[in-house]
Amino acid sequence: MPHVDIKCFPRDLNDEQKTALAADIAEVIIRHFNSKDSSVSVALNQVQQEDWKAQVWDTEIGPKLDELIKKPGYSM
Repeated sequence: MPHVDIKCFPRDLNDEQKTALAADIAEVIIRHFNSKDSSVSVALNQVQQEDWKAQVWDTEIGPKLDELIKKPGYSM
């Protein structure tokens, strides 16, 4: 059951754009994991820039750098 949790700075995406984004991401997951569409879920969590370090970097990126399969090109 692949679940993709995207965290990003706020973006002004309408429902159609969010649906297209989720469909594109699901397509890649389905192809690489040989999953069914019905088993893939995608979340989009928008985090204010001033909260990024505390809410994302310090909890999910920094402590898990060795586990990331795509590392960011920045540090905090």
